Amino acid sequence: MDSDSAIAALGALAQGTRLDVFRVLVRHQPAGLAAGAIARLLSVPQNTMSAHLGILARAGLVQSERQGRTIVYRADLDGLRAVMLFLVTDCCAGNAALCAPLVAALSPCC
Repeated sequence: MDSDSAIAALGALAQGTRLDVFRVLVRHQPAGLAAGAIARLLSVPQNTMSAHLGILARAGLVQSERQGRTIVYRADLDGLRAVMLFLVTDCCAGNAALCAPLVAALSPCC
């Protein structure tokens, strides 16, 4: 991942509704949710939700798949992994012991 891609992803998540959308999609892995269902869960108008999903998709954090007349959205966990790795690539100047608490904190949820 390059700096521009990381900035796009972090910028997409730096807005409250989009952060909520991403977290909802992570909770609904791997099945995903339709845009209307996400909009209802978060009490957001559907046209606004579509704009938010588009921004997240362009940032590489959301994938979509057409299923008949419905588009199902899923969190792109590979995109999230790439952002996280970009942020910690040079963690603690190579001193693994200093990064251990970060890895330990992530391990229970993954």
